[in-house]
Amino acid sequence: MRVEPDNPLGAYLRDRRTRLDPAAFGFPAKRRRTPGLRREEVAQRSNISPTWYTWLEQGRGGAPSADVLNRIAGGLMLTEIEREHLFMLGLGRPPEVRYKATQGVTPRLQRLLDALEVSPAIVKTATWDVVAWNRAAALVLTDYGKLPAQERNILRLVFGNSRIRAAQEDWEDMARFLVAAFRADAARAGAVAEIGQLVAELCAISPEFAALWRDNDVRVHGEGTKRLHHATLGLIELEYSGFAVDGRPDLGMIVYNPVDPSMAERIRALLVG
Repeated sequence: MRVEPDNPLGAYLRDRRTRLDPAAFGFPAKRRRTPGLRREEVAQRSNISPTWYTWLEQGRGGAPSADVLNRIAGGLMLTEIEREHLFMLGLGRPPEVRYKATQGVTPRLQRLLDALEVSPAIVKTATWDVVAWNRAAALVLTDYGKLPAQERNILRLVFGNSRIRAAQEDWEDMARFLVAAFRADAARAGAVAEIGQLVAELCAISPEFAALWRDNDVRVHGEGTKRLHHATLGLIELEYSGFAVDGRPDLGMIVYNPVDPSMAERIRALLVG
């Protein structure tokens, strides 16, 4: 039965399966009238009924479940963006986020950070580990390169490092905001389970963090102003903006811009010196 134009889910499934090489999955490649996998082969790989899969391509049988779509996404070897598109066609919503630990950033993203000469910029994970930064961030904020990887966590630094705490002009307000934004980031990225050990550790070492965590506040890490005391520059003021990294719900970028040209020149002088 031909897939009708008003069945975009069926059309998408058919297109994806015709792009796969049967031999790559151990299926015989001979005697095929059309390229790609057969419907029953996709059903077999997805561990669902061949009849049910055929109905999906034909626009019959109603809406599939999230479990069925996840099985089909695996059977068709879909990428994350292709899986998301499959859910939007089948259920009208994106799939639940699957958190994956981040090892680093792409060279392209690092070059973007480095291009921000006088604007400190960092990339953090959903668990708020800093995984990339530029030279301005190292000189103005924290030299993350001198820290062991496990200590490059924003909350560990804010609540467990006396030097970092003393440098903040308004530590209490900043700490409250950070905990609320951290909670929201972790939930958005599907990392609630992954932050359990970190939260327990911070509650044990910091009564302030424990109290703030019990408040259950959530905020968006959007825009604001940061004021801190720098060992060389003295009191400095920076405007910050948070950005999502497209296609990477596990990553967020924060850029701190000098509030005026004179502040920018002070940071530039520090970089040159």
